[in-house]
Amino acid sequence: MTAIGDFYTGRPTPEIARDLLGHELIYETPAGVMSGWIVETEAYLGEQDTAAHAFNGRHTAANAALYDAPGTIYIYVLRGYYMLNVAAQPQGTPQGILIRGIEPHRGLKLMQIHRDKPVPDVTNGPGKLMAALGIHTKDLNRTLLGAHNLRITPTAERIPRRVTASARIGVSAGSWHDQPLRFTVAGNPFVSASRKRDWDRLQHGWQSNDNLVH
Repeated sequence: MTAIGDFYTGRPTPEIARDLLGHELIYETPAGVMSGWIVETEAYLGEQDTAAHAFNGRHTAANAALYDAPGTIYIYVLRGYYMLNVAAQPQGTPQGILIRGIEPHRGLKLMQIHRDKPVPDVTNGPGKLMAALGIHTKDLNRTLLGAHNLRITPTAERIPRRVTASARIGVSAGSWHDQPLRFTVAGNPFVSASRKRDWDRLQHGWQSNDNLVH
């Protein structure tokens, strides 16, 4: 098992999803490095989860990455947007984590060239963050984090003051629609669908306010 695999196994997927908050997502390109701290994730629990792509053991070429080694990148397209997921649990157990929002750290100007939107709208959603990174293909699908030019730091770079767990966004009504499997940095402006009145404008929900984007 690789160090990446160790992080994405050995404990429940919701716990891993929660722990990813504050880790830095880093994408290296010829035009420059772009990165951001993860502020929002969702856990999907495989065969038992009615909202998961592998519900009832569904296994196709499209979702095969979920069945690969832990730490494998799974990219799919929804309503024209590319979405970034990471496979969790041992190979053959199709659980995953959707990265729903990042707070830009490095390369904000480059992100805004790719996605001409103001802060925080540039990366406050799963499709938005991929567009901001300039990822419009599935070339990295079924590759391990860090094997090429996309990685997530193995440890948290920022520590949330408080983490909120809630129902996932866009999940159809059913036995799993209200499960608290969405994790956010409370008060962070880059959390999707967050309300301005709830934003922590000073520290963005982190324990310290170093290097914040305003």
